[in-house]
Amino acid sequence: MAPKVDRARELAAASGLDALLITPSADLRYLTGYNAHPLERLTCLVIPASGEPFLVVPLLEKPAALAVGGLDIEVVAHRETDDAYALVASRLPGGVKRIGLDNHMWAEKVLAFRRAMPGAEQQLAGDVLRELRMRKTPAEVESLRRAGAAIDRVHEQMGQWLRAGRTEREVAHDIKEAIVAAGHETADFAIVASGPNGASPHHEVSDRVIADGDPVVVDIGGTMADGYCSDSTRTYAVGEPEADFARYYEVLLRAQVTQVDAVRPGITAEQLDAVGRDIIAEAGYGDYFVHRTGHGIGLEGHEEPYIVAGSKQVLEPGMTFSIEPGIYLPGRHGARIEDIVVCTEEGGERLNVSSRKLAIL
Repeated sequence: MAPKVDRARELAAASGLDALLITPSADLRYLTGYNAHPLERLTCLVIPASGEPFLVVPLLEKPAALAVGGLDIEVVAHRETDDAYALVASRLPGGVKRIGLDNHMWAEKVLAFRRAMPGAEQQLAGDVLRELRMRKTPAEVESLRRAGAAIDRVHEQMGQWLRAGRTEREVAHDIKEAIVAAGHETADFAIVASGPNGASPHHEVSDRVIADGDPVVVDIGGTMADGYCSDSTRTYAVGEPEADFARYYEVLLRAQVTQVDAVRPGITAEQLDAVGRDIIAEAGYGDYFVHRTGHGIGLEGHEEPYIVAGSKQVLEPGMTFSIEPGIYLPGRHGARIEDIVVCTEEGGERLNVSSRKLAIL
């Protein structure tokens, strides 16, 4: 049995769950390496708390499942006219009372399992699996380091595309091509937020023409062939920016650098959030930092742990997350600086190493 599956079974049993049911998702890929297509037909990894795990797949998907390297799990195929949910229920030990369902399972599948096992209480499998996925192995950290280096290479070329007279959409198109050229399998997003659009943290792109003097927030990321994600934000100025923008960018830079330097085992997520937030607030921009400091990253772009006020999560070695404070002045402009950081035994390591200073293009 795969070590991750075995560990998931142990955690499920310790949590009082009789089984975990994992449909196509980052959880399934994490546990088995199988990047299954989410279909209306059921694909489901079944991990009983006692007994051997098995993978239920549509018959036409069985060759793809068997082709996964190192998949030491029985693959059970179902035909078009079979009731795959009843098949899962029939193979579980009798008396199943509590099952953990993958957090991203489609509602129609959740309800189908409820009909197949009406006596079983349904809970989130993520409450168990987060304990595994939140702490990255050295191999996972290396995957994220490669992803970080790839997205850094794209930021280092920004001067080729980002200039006055071009639209945000045109620049984003070039960036997405470069993300793939830099080694990603897919370009997942390219936020190009110029001038007043930079005051919207999740602005994507528009047909706005970039003007001389505009600050531009560029937040980009993709997924590598092994499934691990990149995510990095830099803020640029096309020509000389306004003096007040330059002032608060220096505040933001100091806050982000201080937060990265504060990463260490034992600090809580909310304490780390406060490190940068306090600097920004003391400079008079507290009302303009409107989101959490960061999010975990791995096989998903956003996963545990979340670096946010109210989170008592203690950071541990192997936890990998973004540090991305921002300042956003509505109707005027904004800025954000984002690095992916891994908590180590000694402190923290940036996985994005491109310059954080304001680049004037």
